[in-house]
Amino acid sequence: MRTWLGIIIFLFCIFPRPSSAADIHISAAASLKEVINELSASYAKKNPGLKLLQNYGGSGILAKQIENGAPADIYISANPEWMEYLKTGKFVREKDIAIFAYNSLVFVGRPSLKVHRLQDAVSLNRIAIGSPRSVPAGEYAVESFRKAGLEKQLEKRLVMAKDVREALMYAERGEVDGAFVYLTDAQLAARNTKVLFAVPQEYYPRVTYPMALTASGGKKPEAAALFRFLQSAEAGAVLTRYGFIR
Repeated sequence: MRTWLGIIIFLFCIFPRPSSAADIHISAAASLKEVINELSASYAKKNPGLKLLQNYGGSGILAKQIENGAPADIYISANPEWMEYLKTGKFVREKDIAIFAYNSLVFVGRPSLKVHRLQDAVSLNRIAIGSPRSVPAGEYAVESFRKAGLEKQLEKRLVMAKDVREALMYAERGEVDGAFVYLTDAQLAARNTKVLFAVPQEYYPRVTYPMALTASGGKKPEAAALFRFLQSAEAGAVLTRYGFIR
């Protein structure tokens, strides 16, 4: 018995177990779903030992998940506010933050709808936006209402969605008259609606997507390598194809 045990230990030592695939968790704003899926698939194909796991949602919801212990090695927000929130809580470090991309805010609705500028929105009954408490697109929309002096006129017409994609879905189904979404969402997913106007940039901060290695991701060389790839020209070309600005 001892002889067999010794043989097993010897074989275990000279033939090490194959290393398990490294898991990298990416938490990203819902508006990035398609582009992150494509970049993840491309990167995983070149690095077969990796397993990339994506989690999409409102930036605030994702930040709260990370705060509460959800696995995340790379976090990509749709505004700097939630990145700052995680930085304050020591979940990300300043040196591990970079800009991933930029976007813009538009209004979508039925092609027959006679709405051509932000001020025309007061003629509508139901308008979908992402909940401003956790969805940056909703925050940008509310800020634009405030700057344009329309906040009081629109507040009772708003239908809150859990993220920007849900706001677009409400408009696509005709459950609302229209929705404030990102240009990239409208270009990618709109079928029954079209862009009726772009929100003037002077009414809201530039839509910025910061990304960061989290505290756990900073300890993984594989996550750091993926983080560098997401800043590369190759990744930038994919972003541009989807309508983002690098």
